[in-house]
Order: sequence, then structure tokens, then C-alpha cells
Amino acid sequence: MGFCSSAFKILWRTKYFVLLVLSLSVLAWITAFSGETVKSVLVSSATTQTHVKGDGQGDKLHSRTGVPDDLNTPPRKVDCPKVSPLLQGAVKLSFDSCLTLKAVVTENENVTEGEYEPSDCAARQSVAILIPHRNRERHLLYLLHHLHPFLQRQQLHYAIYVIQQAGDATFNRAKLLNIGYLEALKDYNFECFIFHDVDLVPENDHNLYVCEDQPKHLVVGRNATGYKLRYKGYFGGVTALTREQFLQVNGFSNTYWGWGGEDDDLRIRVELQKMKIVRPPADIARYTMVFHKRDSGNEINKDRMKLLGRTPQVWRKDGLNSCSYRTLSIDRLPLYVNVTVDIGKP
Repeated sequence: MGFCSSAFKILWRTKYFVLLVLSLSVLAWITAFSGETVKSVLVSSATTQTHVKGDGQGDKLHSRTGVPDDLNTPPRKVDCPKVSPLLQGAVKLSFDSCLTLKAVVTENENVTEGEYEPSDCAARQSVAILIPHRNRERHLLYLLHHLHPFLQRQQLHYAIYVIQQAGDATFNRAKLLNIGYLEALKDYNFECFIFHDVDLVPENDHNLYVCEDQPKHLVVGRNATGYKLRYKGYFGGVTALTREQFLQVNGFSNTYWGWGGEDDDLRIRVELQKMKIVRPPADIARYTMVFHKRDSGNEINKDRMKLLGRTPQVWRKDGLNSCSYRTLSIDRLPLYVNVTVDIGKP
């Protein structure tokens, strides 16, 4: 009986010992495994934090996938040369009565909604061409036919806006050009604005449609005047001002209804700001004026001289900051953006 009791006690002690050893072994294994797991997680987290430093989601995606940024971003274009190698100089203009809008669209397949930019280089300026218009479709067609390739050879980023005056009230060229400036800036922050009559077609593509440090007058001569300046101080037909220059002079006056005076008013505004008008050489700044009779509704403005006398007193409150109109439609056609507006009456 004593022997059995002693054997029983030894057996229980052995079991307790074995259980203790097993428990300690399991605990040691769990501790070791957990430590490695935590260490692995911390290392992984630290690696992610080191790689992901960009603020944008795209930066995070590139870092996590290990794809170099330069493979995901298209290479930046080099600047176009200051003098385009595509220029041809003086070209012979044609005004074919059989010319169609469809043909001009086909010739300019790289133009979308009146906008173009070079494919192989970055244009040095972004230019908006503003054309006031009413009932002059044939003249507009001829101008578009020549102007699009002319501007493309100059390697410009440009867009053409035709501002159409609705109704039969007296024509107001200046107000339409103000509207063109305001509407074009809703599409893009253009650096340069060309204010362009519909019946003047440039003859020489060295006459660059870019803005300078000073306002620029591009029509030194035209066929109708023997290619001479119409008169000293003439600042009409086609002019170029930067966004800031046009804003500084408060744009055109809105009060010139009918033909004449508004371009001289703009010249006075430029002079009041101590700016100097610059012109290209006379043998380059040449235009062909497409013949036409004076439009009905665009008769000579008999009040133009009186209005010009008031310009120094009123230019700050008569211009861009007082240009009121109602937009009737904006049609983004293949060759230009057509903005039709109601500008009221005199």
C-alpha cells in the first residue's frame, strides 16, 4: 500500500513537470513569433512612410508600385524657336468665289473649335484673335482661309473668336471687341489679343501676331491706300495688346455706334497711359482689303469727334468695366467660336 502511494505521488509530480515544461515552451514560441511579426509590420510601415511623400494620390500610387514618375508624365515640349522655320514671307492671296467653308475645314484638320497649338514644340504665346462681325460671311470665309495657315506657320497657340452682333441696330465694333476679350478669358488665360477687322487679310507671315512690351499696330499699309499708313496716328484695322495692356486702358469705349472714331479713342487711351505704339516694318505689315460697300447699319458716326474730345475725362468709367450685353449663344464651330450677343441700341 505504501509503495503504491509513493508511485502515485511520483507520477503526478512527473505530469506537473511535463506540463510546466510544455507551457514554458509554448510561451517562449509565442513571444518569439509575435516579436518577429511586430518587427516585420514596423519595418513595412516605415518603408511605406519613407516612399510615400507626395501630396497627390498619383504620387502615392507611383511610390507604392515602384513606377518611376518620368514614365507616367509626358515629356515637356521644348519652346518653339523665336523665328519659326515655317515662315514663307509674302504669299500670293487668292479669293476664289467657289471657295466653301467645308473646303477650309478640310484644309485645317488640326484646328478644333477654332483652336490650334503646335504638336512638336511649346508656343511662346497664347493668342486670341477677336473678329467683330455681322452679315459678312464671305469676307469671314476668305479671312479664315488665309489666317489659319498663316498663324500655324508662326507656331502659335491661338483661338479665333467671331463676335456676332444680333439684330439690326447700328453696328458697334468697339463694344463687340470688348465682349470678345471678356468671353475669350472665360475659356483660357490668353496672354495676347489681336483685334481684327474681317475684311483685312495679311500678306506676309513675318508680320507676327504676337504681343510686345508696347501696344502694336499691324496694318502699316494696305492695297486700298497704296500700302501707306492711312494717317499719322492711325491705330485701326488690326491691333495687338497684351491682356494687361488692354485692361490698363479699360478696353475700348462702348459709345461709338457706327463707323469711325473707336480706334482713335483707343490710341488716346494708350497715350494717356504713357505707352508707345510700335509697328512692324512697312514692307512686312501689308494687308489686302477685300472690297465691299458700306454695310447698312454701319453708317459714319457723326458724333465721333465730339466723343474723342471727351476721352481723357471718361476712359476710366467707359470701357471693359461698363460693358453690358446679353449672350444669346456660343457655338464652337470647327474653325472658330461664334459668340452671338445682344448689345442693345444707341
